[in-house]
Amino acid sequence: MRPILLSGHERALTQVKYNKDGDIIFSVSKDHIVCAWYSANGERLGTYHGHQGALWTVDVDPTSTLLATGGADNTMRLWEVETGKLLKTWDFGSSIKRVEFSPDGRQLLGVTEKRVGHVSSIVVYDIDAEKGTEQSDEHALRIVIDYSKATVAGFSYHAKYIIVGHEDGKISQWDGKTGEWLNEIEPHEADITDIQWAPDRTYFISASKDKTAKLIGTTDLEIMKSYATDTPLNSAAITPIKDYVILGGGQAAMDVTTTSARQGKFEARFWHKIFEEEIGRVRGHFGPLNYVAVDPTGKGYCSGGEDGYVRVHHFDKTYFDFAYEVERELGTNGTTQARI
Repeated sequence: MRPILLSGHERALTQVKYNKDGDIIFSVSKDHIVCAWYSANGERLGTYHGHQGALWTVDVDPTSTLLATGGADNTMRLWEVETGKLLKTWDFGSSIKRVEFSPDGRQLLGVTEKRVGHVSSIVVYDIDAEKGTEQSDEHALRIVIDYSKATVAGFSYHAKYIIVGHEDGKISQWDGKTGEWLNEIEPHEADITDIQWAPDRTYFISASKDKTAKLIGTTDLEIMKSYATDTPLNSAAITPIKDYVILGGGQAAMDVTTTSARQGKFEARFWHKIFEEEIGRVRGHFGPLNYVAVDPTGKGYCSGGEDGYVRVHHFDKTYFDFAYEVERELGTNGTTQARI
């Protein structure tokens, strides 16, 4: 897979996101600019200007009509995708660490950061694309997280549940309509850095600084699969069509030596979703991978790195023809080697 290198940001990438059709990629970084790109050739479609600080998060609704962003300027913003027009700004007392539209696009979730004088919370707003700039100022739901702060959150299938990842490694489940606490597990020993959904949102994958990713059922929070690596993970994604997951991470420059960097700490790691075996790695970034996103149509994936680049990969024929045959002879690095 020969990647397309997207160079449009001046600082580290924080999140990348495909639209539902997989033809547009949205990226945000610490340089406060939102970029839109054609995934097929990497051409930049446009930019969205308005935030006054580092951006942490971005999401696009199912119809590619509305775009949501959140950042360190304590605002969550709603944009018109086609024109770049700013439709709505919601102000908060702390940073917005994650935004996500509900599966039907009629609600928008935001995660506010815990800060002195401000608790971590999950806020949900009703969204109506036809109202344009007349979006509601009042949230439809607010969940106060008064213990371990929330780091990521998202809607399950039909927005029945809101799943929240916490800085202490816990994952909690809340009623998507009432905000009632329902369940909680502790699958990780450190910060939950990412939660991404399976196509039907009946299960999800979590990534953590404890160097593991977990596949977890949405309804009962059952841990179904576990993937252990040798580096802190910042992101994890589930591929459609093929039974793989992609993990990305790496240690910050101050914590990693030249030797360990050469050992592949900055590679996207492909694991077989069912057999929990690492099957391959894709290198390229010159720093930690801060986010990995999969094309919903299954044709490729992209990653955003601390090096300021977005790398877009289109899967070649070999990927789709790949028959998973594991050699039971372990390599020198202790991982099972897969043969194509």
